[in-house]
Amino acid sequence: MKKDWDNPITHAMPAEARVPAGLRIGTVAVAPATVLAPMVGVTDTVFRRFIRNASLFSAQAPEGATVETEVTNQQSGCGLLMTEFTSADGLSRMRESKRKRYLTFYDDEHPIGAQLFGSNIETLADAARIVQDTGFDTVDLNLGCPAKRVVGCNGGSGLLRDLPKIGEIFRAIRKSVTIPFTVKFRLGWNDSQIVCVELAKMAEQEGLCAVALHARTREQGYTGQARWEWIAAVKQAVQIPVIGNGDIRTPEDAAAMVAQTNCDAVMIGRAAPSNPWIFRQIAEYTASGSYTRPTEADRYRMIRTYFQMLIDDAEASQSLPRDARHGETAGKMKQFASWFTHGVAGGSKLRQQIFQSKTGAAVLEAVDAFFEARLNANSTEAQTPNSEQDGAETFPEEALVCGD
Repeated sequence: MKKDWDNPITHAMPAEARVPAGLRIGTVAVAPATVLAPMVGVTDTVFRRFIRNASLFSAQAPEGATVETEVTNQQSGCGLLMTEFTSADGLSRMRESKRKRYLTFYDDEHPIGAQLFGSNIETLADAARIVQDTGFDTVDLNLGCPAKRVVGCNGGSGLLRDLPKIGEIFRAIRKSVTIPFTVKFRLGWNDSQIVCVELAKMAEQEGLCAVALHARTREQGYTGQARWEWIAAVKQAVQIPVIGNGDIRTPEDAAAMVAQTNCDAVMIGRAAPSNPWIFRQIAEYTASGSYTRPTEADRYRMIRTYFQMLIDDAEASQSLPRDARHGETAGKMKQFASWFTHGVAGGSKLRQQIFQSKTGAAVLEAVDAFFEARLNANSTEAQTPNSEQDGAETFPEEALVCGD
């Protein structure tokens, strides 16, 4: 998955439009109407809980006061969390102990949906039952992944070339579970095979509870511009909730998508690892018409908190059966380093130190040393008004708001 955007469009904040306060997906209330997109290698339980708690990182309280620590959807601004997309074939075959690595979630993650991919009708139905029995609030079918390995097995967006089979899958999963059933898909295979409106109508007819559209074709992958006009077309074609996805990097983008498409909710993918505060910022803008941006100290706390959560989760998993344990966390930290340090002055030096670290503890030491030096330097400069400041060491506010 690309971590950047091709010539992103900058949207002004619409005068009237706001992301809706909430919606219902079948029996599940989602408030506010924001969804964390399922992302392989990203949206595991640690990252989901990290996002759900992201509003607390910049919480400020008067001296001597206590910051409220109870977490609610309204605080975090993320109404629905989604798992990584999970192979239905693998899920139905693997031992229950190993499923914990893919289907583990905690009480504070509700409402939460699990996303499945595959092409075997019976296997998908069986995997959906496993998802329901595990306690997830919703089950989602992936018809959007453009990866060659997935498409080669006729999964993900590969199925967009076979609408009759999609209809069979819809019917089989719908019969197998009672929890809300949703689908995420793309415009079509390519520009000459755009099927999103027809597919959305089929989903509604077969009893699905909502649809999410990533407004690009499979051929586009993550390149070019998301074509929001197709989200508007789907919204006009069906009565069930429509969730818009693609090129939401800022609260302005989210509000602009709602204004242009009238969608019922927005789904955010790449922007979440880059700017974990985006859900909170959208909720703030919905409530007040403005939103706060994180400081450098906020970003330090954010990075350190997530990395420590990874270490704690790996340590806790050591009591599980061997095939359910998590490995060394340093690799995951390195994966997120380029996202988390985007916009940080001198961030390339920190990334280099992180990539050279061998253990999670060593990564934390590098993060602490880097930010403590920067924060101490900034504090000294603030106390010396006439001191010369190196422009290369500034931390531009606008660089802090980034992502898909």
